Amino acid sequence: MDFAELLKLYRTTLLDDVVPFWTRYAIDPAGGINSCITDEGVVVSRDKWSWSQWRAVWVFSKLYNRIEPRPEWLRIATSICDFLTGSGPLDNGHWPLLLDGGGQVLRGYESIYADGFAIYALAELYRATHEQSVIDLAMETFQATETAINAASPPPAWPYPIREGCIAHGISMLFSLAYHELALVTGDGVVRAAADTHHHRVMKTFLREDRGLVLECLYRDGSEYPPPEGTVVLPGHAIESMYFQIHIAREADNQATIKRAIQAIRRHLEVGWDGEYGGLFLAVDADGRPEVAWRYPDSKLWWPHTESLYATLLAHEMGGEPWCLEWYQKLHDYSFSHYPVKQYGEWTQKLDRHGQIIKDVVALPVKDPFHLPRALIYGIDVLERLVSSERGATSGKPKTVRPRRSRGA
Repeated sequence: MDFAELLKLYRTTLLDDVVPFWTRYAIDPAGGINSCITDEGVVVSRDKWSWSQWRAVWVFSKLYNRIEPRPEWLRIATSICDFLTGSGPLDNGHWPLLLDGGGQVLRGYESIYADGFAIYALAELYRATHEQSVIDLAMETFQATETAINAASPPPAWPYPIREGCIAHGISMLFSLAYHELALVTGDGVVRAAADTHHHRVMKTFLREDRGLVLECLYRDGSEYPPPEGTVVLPGHAIESMYFQIHIAREADNQATIKRAIQAIRRHLEVGWDGEYGGLFLAVDADGRPEVAWRYPDSKLWWPHTESLYATLLAHEMGGEPWCLEWYQKLHDYSFSHYPVKQYGEWTQKLDRHGQIIKDVVALPVKDPFHLPRALIYGIDVLERLVSSERGATSGKPKTVRPRRSRGA
């Protein structure tokens, strides 16, 4: 595989296609980013889902921190953050789910996932600004989420409510990484302990030892919830989660956890791939039942593919097994032939099993400014190291390239 050419493709896709789509069509002069937008850049609603808003804060902060310190990117990140903080956290530190175009709250604290993305974004924004007020907001949100997650009843988790008496993989998946990033920028031991708790829960509880698969819903004691709801596997979600755990384990130089996560990435690719039409199914049943207890299970969404593109590159870098690049190529061929909307720059996000565009709302009614640019940014990070390593090898000089650690995941 020509990593130098792939690096050029990733940089071109990110900087010439994807980011210009959002800066050209989606930045709202009144504040925030318009994510209720079509593939052609037509704004259909100025409602602002905070889930997507915080994700955009992360993306533009990460562009500034990792790709190039362009003032425009930092201005966009801080302006979206200012828009969100204008209404202030609700309900003892939790963030509202939905604002209107002017920043008025339409729906309040209905999803702890919005809080998780706030922490994730604020930690990255703090890397760029070093403003104490930014990290204070992140810590306030951390206190609120820790209280909610550890309460007797599950926290609100729209659009995927958690059953009473159960725990959800999505919670530990998101907060393992969000807390990890917050711990890196604060050095706070309490935050680090909370991050490690969720990290271990993902790797030791949700990733089932006997199955080699991540189950999305378990009883609170870690036992399996009855099928079919208890045997739902989201291959792309699990793969995304595994690279989160690799990022965390890499900081601790925990090679055993990294190896297990890499093995799990392969396992989920194998069970999730559609051998007839190509692409990753959104959901499958862990026991192979034809009826899967998840909406649109045979759809081919963009985000499992973008996350898996990065995950397989990372697995190759960390493990070096031949299957990593073999699977990467399959994912690459499917993704770059099905999702790009070349005239406008971004990728379409929802396909049916046969690869045809579907218009139904699968989770949020948005075109999310997150999974694709994040995968490209992370992918560039790995590819730069791989290219550097190859150049060192061809020059005859011994060269050991280690993943960057000081900047966070």
